[in-house]
Amino acid sequence: MDMNTLLQIIVQVIAGVIGGQAVGAALKTAAMGQLTKILGGALGGVGGAAILGSLLGGGTIDPAAAAAATGGLGSALNVQNILGGAGGGAILTAIIGAVMNATKK
Repeated sequence: MDMNTLLQIIVQVIAGVIGGQAVGAALKTAAMGQLTKILGGALGGVGGAAILGSLLGGGTIDPAAAAAATGGLGSALNVQNILGGAGGGAILTAIIGAVMNATKK
C-alpha cells in the first residue's frame, strides 16, 4: 500500500468519525457509547467514500496536479473522500443507533 492510498483512507476515517459524532450528538434518544459512534463512523466513512468514488468515476480533480499544489495531500483531500466519508459515517451511525433503539424496546 502506497502512501497516497493510506492518506485517502485516513481522510475517509476521520471524516466518517466526524459524521458519526455529529449524528450521535443529534440523536440524543439513541443510547450509543463513544466506541459505537467512532467505529460506526469510521467504517461508514470508508464505505461511503468508496461508494461515492465509484458513482463519480474517480472524481474530477487531476490527482497529480492536486498533489503538486498541496504538497502531497491533494489527491486525498477531495470531494469523494471528505463528503463521502462524512455522509457514510453519519448514515451508518444513524442505522446502528436505530437498530440499538429497536432492540431495547
